[in-house]
Amino acid sequence: MARLSLVPRRQSLRSLAPLAVGFLLLLLAAGANALVSIERQQADFWIRHTLEVTSRLDRIDLLATDAETGQRGYLLTGQFSYLEPYEAARAQIGPEIDGLAAATADNPVQVASIVDLRAAMAARLTELQKTVDLRSSGGAEGALAIVNAGTGKALMASVRQALEVMLAEENGLLERRQARAKWLEGVGQAGFVGAILLVIVFGALAIADARRRLLELEAANSGLRHEMAERQAAEDRVRQLLRLEAVGQLTGGVAHDFNNMLAIILGALGVAKRRLTGSEHPDIAKFIDAAVDGARRAAALTARLLAFSRQQPLEPRALDANRLVAGMSELLQRTLGETIQIETVLAAGAWRVWADPAQLENAMINLAVNARDAMPDGGKLTIETGNADLDERYAAAHSEVTPGQYVQISVTDTGAGMAREVMERAFDPFYTTKGVGRGTGLGLSQVFGFVKQSRGHVKLYSEPGRGTTVKIYLPRHFGDAPPALDEGKATPTPKGSAETIVLVVEDEAAVRHMSVAALRELGYGVIETETPGEALKALEVRPEIALLFTDIVMPDMNGRELAARAIALRPGLKVLYTTGYTRNAVVHNGVVDPGVAFLAKPFTLEQLALKMRQTLGE
Repeated sequence: MARLSLVPRRQSLRSLAPLAVGFLLLLLAAGANALVSIERQQADFWIRHTLEVTSRLDRIDLLATDAETGQRGYLLTGQFSYLEPYEAARAQIGPEIDGLAAATADNPVQVASIVDLRAAMAARLTELQKTVDLRSSGGAEGALAIVNAGTGKALMASVRQALEVMLAEENGLLERRQARAKWLEGVGQAGFVGAILLVIVFGALAIADARRRLLELEAANSGLRHEMAERQAAEDRVRQLLRLEAVGQLTGGVAHDFNNMLAIILGALGVAKRRLTGSEHPDIAKFIDAAVDGARRAAALTARLLAFSRQQPLEPRALDANRLVAGMSELLQRTLGETIQIETVLAAGAWRVWADPAQLENAMINLAVNARDAMPDGGKLTIETGNADLDERYAAAHSEVTPGQYVQISVTDTGAGMAREVMERAFDPFYTTKGVGRGTGLGLSQVFGFVKQSRGHVKLYSEPGRGTTVKIYLPRHFGDAPPALDEGKATPTPKGSAETIVLVVEDEAAVRHMSVAALRELGYGVIETETPGEALKALEVRPEIALLFTDIVMPDMNGRELAARAIALRPGLKVLYTTGYTRNAVVHNGVVDPGVAFLAKPFTLEQLALKMRQTLGE
């Protein structure tokens, strides 16, 4: 059975109008050469009537095809754009059938066929709508099951059968009426007009089909180019993340080894300075201070390396981003100088965020200092807070992002901006465009590591000559309201008591000796052991031990396991953990376990004193 419609499936109704008008004009021109009579006028009228009915039949078949095509496209892709031709076809089918019924009301055969056509078309449209509704409500499999059942094909066959019956009837009428017209017009003129009509019709169809194919090809090429660009961008982001991850693992290991060495250096310098009597050469204290300052700078450097590698121990809590930013304004103004104008824009109703306040403040300072360096002649720094919803579409374009609600903190400067090649490496450790001695290249990398370790997202926007914006997205916290930020003043280093006995467990001799010396310098009584086994024996025979000060990464038994067995022997025993590496038993996903007393290496004598006092609960 041949298809009823000779026009392209997606051709609009407007494309049929020029064909019909041209055909009628040719008929009128041919009729001018024939005798003008009542018989000829009657014949022309019925010919036009038959063509109108045929045209309506073609349009109904085209609309049914469009509805079916749109339904299938939506079922397969889920894209709502396919529903536009579907809904348009549904809206026009009813009026077209009504018009067809009115045009054929004088023909009993066509009246009967109209009844069959209405019933078949209604059943087909009902099934199409049912599958669309199922697909819209998530029942894609059910919708496809209905399609695969084959009832739709049977219903569509019924529709086309009714159309063919009507078309056959109209073709019969057309033949009889054309025969009468040809009798009036003459065999020669009829052949000439028919040839012209065929050339025009098929030429128009060929042009329309070529134009349709060209438009479809252009659309396909455009979609392919867009898809290629998106895929290339996604691959570039994945390669960047993999490269940063590899560099992070390397820098994390280096930082761990340095922390142990710096713990010895800082501890020794702290004890040495406290033991100065004042009778030494006056420059000795200056030299010690200089050494301490250098060691602290080195410790800050390793802390940045750990931050970038996402291995720094975080102690997060619920924070009010507006309060934190507002509280840093004075500090930032002193840090940046008078040539930089600072403006804060705090969003009303900003959500709470779960993050380490010290590390977040450090990240803000790093961004502000970078902005200052980009504005050597002065400029404006704007810090904004706000709420943000990162949806599925954004997460699909940024594979490291989890869809959800975030608190956004953005830092914008009016500085020199960055070129594209600089932006691509901006978060790399040790990469800097500043002069020699003006930067370590770890500021943005530390921000990147902290945000990623906090399960957040960081986005960089910049343009040469137009400034830079860095947006930090941290996950929203849904818990209780945050307490006020602590604003404690500096206090003297707390002293211990010789009656408080501390058991030090450290497998590295140099670090252990330094920890013992520091604790004794603070006034505590100390017992030292090299292995966890020796520590357990000491606990059994020395009931006066009040606190276990243990490294975590040790052979045979880690510090967490030692503490568990020690507390089983001595309930109520206080435990203070220390390590220079965070991927261990008390720090998970970069966050210190709740209720755990932890002191990261390297630490100063003052930090040790304060942590001892907190752990002992004094």
